[in-house]
Amino acid sequence: MNTILKSMLVAGGMMLAAGASAADYPSKNIRLVVPFGAGGGTDAVGRTIANSAKDFLGQNISVMNRTGGAGAVGMSFGAQQRADGYTLTVVTREIASLPQMGLMQHDQDDFKLIRLVNLDPAVVLVAADSPYNTINDLIAEAKANPGKVKFASTAAPNFYLMALEKDQDIKLNAIPYNGASEAIPAVLGNHTDVTMVTPGEAISQLRSGQLKAIGVMSQERISYIPDVPTLTEQGVEVVTGTWRGIGAPKDTPDEVIEILGKAFDDAMATEEFKEFMAKGAMTIHNLNAEEFTQFVKEDTVALGTLVK
Repeated sequence: MNTILKSMLVAGGMMLAAGASAADYPSKNIRLVVPFGAGGGTDAVGRTIANSAKDFLGQNISVMNRTGGAGAVGMSFGAQQRADGYTLTVVTREIASLPQMGLMQHDQDDFKLIRLVNLDPAVVLVAADSPYNTINDLIAEAKANPGKVKFASTAAPNFYLMALEKDQDIKLNAIPYNGASEAIPAVLGNHTDVTMVTPGEAISQLRSGQLKAIGVMSQERISYIPDVPTLTEQGVEVVTGTWRGIGAPKDTPDEVIEILGKAFDDAMATEEFKEFMAKGAMTIHNLNAEEFTQFVKEDTVALGTLVK
């Protein structure tokens, strides 16, 4: 058999295998990589969408927390897995920021983005007995004593903090933690003075009065914490937050991506998912594969202005 014929037969076999795998997908359990620690907002969103989508896929979706590098370790791991639809990754805003800073080898182009799931603003939090009652109290202290205010950072770098520091020409003492599940206890224990997370990551501590919100980084007040003024209301023009979605390795067949996209659409439309997200003060924001891809490209450009 000549070399050309062998090559044609091998290529044909690969195409048939790909078609067969897409036709009967999924035929086994799926793994979802979460690039932050258990107990934080990203973990909650990942576990919730996995639990809701499994019924539509007919297969269990197990969650793997793979932490480190402000999400870089987990997302890079997910990007390098077999492109067969059986390893998915929760893709976060860090995919748009870390590569620009040389802190992550993989970027948006190493994934086929499937669906955006969640979009929330950040909220500035201090302990209930903190002397800071407004964002301007904190800014005044930071200006008077540069580097004195201790900031519990859920990621390094932290773009919530960078936006505030750049806008107000201040410098806080950023102490890195592995996600909100570690940063919030640091504030509660008075190891740090302030943190910035999404409302859902701290809603139980806010409702119990353990934490005090001194500003939300959105254009308008949000329904989960309606009494908390925006930074804009307080004269500080900083609007920022985070987003979370689902991606697969870049060579995953389009047919598999379509199956997954439909399952995630159905999952986000269930009353169970809506109720869980509302109870956890997390906002559903569904964008399809094309919209999500464009959204990340635009956010990458926007974040580039902070990096430079």
